[in-house]
Amino acid sequence: MSSKPGFFKRLKALSLPQKQLFAVALCQRMYPNYQLFSEVCEYGDPKVLDTVLNLLWQSLYDRKLKLNLELHTNKLEEVIPEPENFDVYGVYPAMDAVVALISLLSGIESKIEEDITNISKLSSATVANYIEAIIDVELEDEALDDFVFAHEAMVAERELQGTLLELIEDNPDMSADFIKALRKELVSSGVSNIGISLQES
Repeated sequence: MSSKPGFFKRLKALSLPQKQLFAVALCQRMYPNYQLFSEVCEYGDPKVLDTVLNLLWQSLYDRKLKLNLELHTNKLEEVIPEPENFDVYGVYPAMDAVVALISLLSGIESKIEEDITNISKLSSATVANYIEAIIDVELEDEALDDFVFAHEAMVAERELQGTLLELIEDNPDMSADFIKALRKELVSSGVSNIGISLQES
């Protein structure tokens, strides 16, 4: 593995459709964070995010599908929770889930690929903030960074992003079957980037 270039170099080397697929997959993983927050706090509407995710997945293999990016961005903006209005930690990962989708739509509209690849960092930041929120030891600066980096949730996040990148690199033709299978796997696993699961029992 060490002979491969760095993660972000490889991510930036992907084609625009591949970058979009990578970002949609990460947004899908962040979705349960919003869903749970919405149910617990009776705020917002997970269907808004779910609809956008469905359309984004579909647009990757149905080239004729045209998304009304402005309409969906506006709908997402209406359901962003404001942290100062809630006294639960869950508002932050929920907000990140919406922001990630808005960033992706913006990146698609503007063709600014960095906005799309930055969703990788946003997902990792959600995990880092979660780890900082749950630790029960006082750590600062470098010690905190080291702790977060080594935490099992961050290790799992890095592994998932690495596996996802490799999968997309290995399937440059991005067939409809490949995209649908990837989506099905992520949706059926139902586990978010911070380990939240809303699977029906």
